[in-house]
Amino acid sequence: MSELSYRAAGVDRDVAAGAKRRILELVAATARPGVIANPGGFGGLFRVPSEMRDPVLVSSADGVGTKLKVAVRAGQHRGVGADIVNHCANDILVEGARPLFFLDYIGMGRLEAGTVEQIVEGISEACVANQCVLLGGETAEMPDVYAAGEYDLAGFIVGVVEDALRPGRHRVVAGDRLVAVASDGFHTNGYSLLRRLLFDQLKLDVDDRYPEMERTVAEVLLEPHRSYVPCVAPLIEEGQVKALAHITGGGIPENLDRAMPDGHRAIVERGSWTVPQAFRSVMERGGIADEEMFLTFNMGVGLVLVVEDRAGAAVVDRLRAAGELAWLLGHVERGTHGVALV
Repeated sequence: MSELSYRAAGVDRDVAAGAKRRILELVAATARPGVIANPGGFGGLFRVPSEMRDPVLVSSADGVGTKLKVAVRAGQHRGVGADIVNHCANDILVEGARPLFFLDYIGMGRLEAGTVEQIVEGISEACVANQCVLLGGETAEMPDVYAAGEYDLAGFIVGVVEDALRPGRHRVVAGDRLVAVASDGFHTNGYSLLRRLLFDQLKLDVDDRYPEMERTVAEVLLEPHRSYVPCVAPLIEEGQVKALAHITGGGIPENLDRAMPDGHRAIVERGSWTVPQAFRSVMERGGIADEEMFLTFNMGVGLVLVVEDRAGAAVVDRLRAAGELAWLLGHVERGTHGVALV
């Protein structure tokens, strides 16, 4: 009988050590003021900014969902690393927070150094773009939990906001305007439905042309979830934004509803934008009902800002000047709580 070892059980320490060395280089690239050196420590240390008067820490955790299966199928993993950072950064942006630091979790059956490096490269690049430190993380090799080639990815973020500037439904009143900022495709939601339609029903693969578009299925589905921190955080800090909604699972109706106070509803004008072709192709090819589409996908709207009526046009102009596709989406009125698509 051969000698039992951890490697024989499916975990190769040498491969893990090599991947860790490369990951440490990527982590170092995200360094910024606030990090407290802690070589060999079991936790990352970060100092709360001392210049803030009344800081509130804001945290969030999320995953990339079954978009990971598309990444595995295409052999392209860098984008999902950016996805997880940007999704989490947008979530805390809704509370007005700028990111301070981020931690990741990667779990896989057998550690594949090239795959891990691609993921962490994407994470590192997105952290730099969001001025956020990659403070730590975990890469777990579990051969009896994940199938060969499969992995899971989760992220954890902490940011900070001055309490006096914190947006929320408590600041929203009737007459406020809704400002939309465009998404870059599907972001990280609706992929179980997308895979069922494109791969199972239409029999397409990642290198095939996406229906009614000149891009491949992989190019459309793996478009990264974008961050709105660079363009929107300055508006929040100037007091221009009353509340926000990050349009993720549940679409515009369920996410914008979370920004509405009791006795108020959001009126979303369907004619204010053209739903991108990627979504229309899914609706037409899959015979998917309009309501189902709006509850499953972002439909081209990645973020909604609630601003004062008189500030609406100026905020749109600011966002467009920053290179964003933005427009007036609708308004807030008194009435039954919820969101009306008109």
